[in-house]
Amino acid sequence: MMKKLGVRYVCSVCGNVTSTWTGRCSNCGEWNSLEEQVSTSETAAKTGGDMLKAVSVAEAAATKVPRLGSGIADVDAVLGGGLVAGSVVLLAGPPGVGKSTLLLQVAHNVAAKNKVLYVSGEESARQVAMRAERLGVTAKNLQLAISTVANDVATTISRGNFNAVIIDSIQTMAVNEISSSAGTVSQITNATRLIGAAAKTANTALILVGHVTKEGSIAGPKVLEHMVDTVLQLEGETYGGFKLLRATKNRYGATTETAILEMAEKGLMPVANPSAALLAERQVTDGSVVHAAMEGSRPLLVEIQALVNPTSYGYPKRTASGIDLNRVNLLIAMLERRTKLKLTDKDVYVNVVGGIRLSEPAADLAVCMAIGSAAKGLQLKKNAVVFGEVGLSGEVRHVSYLEKRIAEAKKLGFKAAIGPRVLSGKKPPLLQSVTDVRSALNSYLEKD
Repeated sequence: MMKKLGVRYVCSVCGNVTSTWTGRCSNCGEWNSLEEQVSTSETAAKTGGDMLKAVSVAEAAATKVPRLGSGIADVDAVLGGGLVAGSVVLLAGPPGVGKSTLLLQVAHNVAAKNKVLYVSGEESARQVAMRAERLGVTAKNLQLAISTVANDVATTISRGNFNAVIIDSIQTMAVNEISSSAGTVSQITNATRLIGAAAKTANTALILVGHVTKEGSIAGPKVLEHMVDTVLQLEGETYGGFKLLRATKNRYGATTETAILEMAEKGLMPVANPSAALLAERQVTDGSVVHAAMEGSRPLLVEIQALVNPTSYGYPKRTASGIDLNRVNLLIAMLERRTKLKLTDKDVYVNVVGGIRLSEPAADLAVCMAIGSAAKGLQLKKNAVVFGEVGLSGEVRHVSYLEKRIAEAKKLGFKAAIGPRVLSGKKPPLLQSVTDVRSALNSYLEKD
């Protein structure tokens, strides 16, 4: 029978160590601050461990192992060229966004020429097989295992000679030597360390599925993101719209690439021209402005809609979908102070079409133009896209990738781009420069 490792409880506030768990730390008095940790054995402490075998950097670099292609070009671009042998990738996203679907597609594509293991801790073998039938997954080299024991998974990776292993999900894995239930901080940390070490020793590419909290952050300790080589986020609406796959951490590539995917009958498929798809059903009316956004290093044209109505409540209502509400409130306050718009008695609604979420400040000017257009019942004078950061003084500030934004607009037939002036170099021919938001509203809005 395997010998249990020693377990201790460490206070996350003061660092006090105890042998048993209590609700309150006896040293600092904090409640629920004790975290379970596996302590090292006394024998290892006395001997100091084994002598490490060191190799030169040149010798390590001489071993060339090709990356494993996922079979989806956009996903490979986000990974930096494909899966690296011995790497640990964490894929996180909200429930129902398509994580398991995407990974089953990747497993099928990789298994065309490699040996792949799919380990599920959330579904039965029949449930996984039903999804595989729907997606047309038939690769003979793709094997399926059902387990929630991290020790068994690590042993299988060490002895199974797999090229890639997918675990769905790490929050369901538990280490035998720890008594706490799966999903706790200690279980997630130690299961990741145990399975990740086995994958690196066997030179196996490992993909872990991670849950997210209701705030959208990855469930579990923050150290989980430090322990893996790549962190991928799959974002989007559960019941429709585009799904965005982006890397927030990547030791083997850039974090500027974004894959734009759409759920189809055979799973998640890359969108060939997302800008055209997002604008296909647009109606030119007041409150509608097209914004030239950047998803990583990729330009994307999205429609920003605004609706302004007299309030029926004691205070005006502000609602935003696809953009930070605090940023919208800041822009509304700026418009009140720097322009003649009166919004204190108006409800303001802002929506980014297509399930896209904008986080860059370059969307400020487009949001301001949409609100101004809706408040006055005016439309843009020209068939133009809008971009630019707006300061509290109402000034329009420079943004990055200006040429890429304008090139994407030109490709889709737009005749002008309303944005900040060029600080250096030649001015692009389509650019209509504005210095402040008030002049932008006065110059480019008119009645239809």
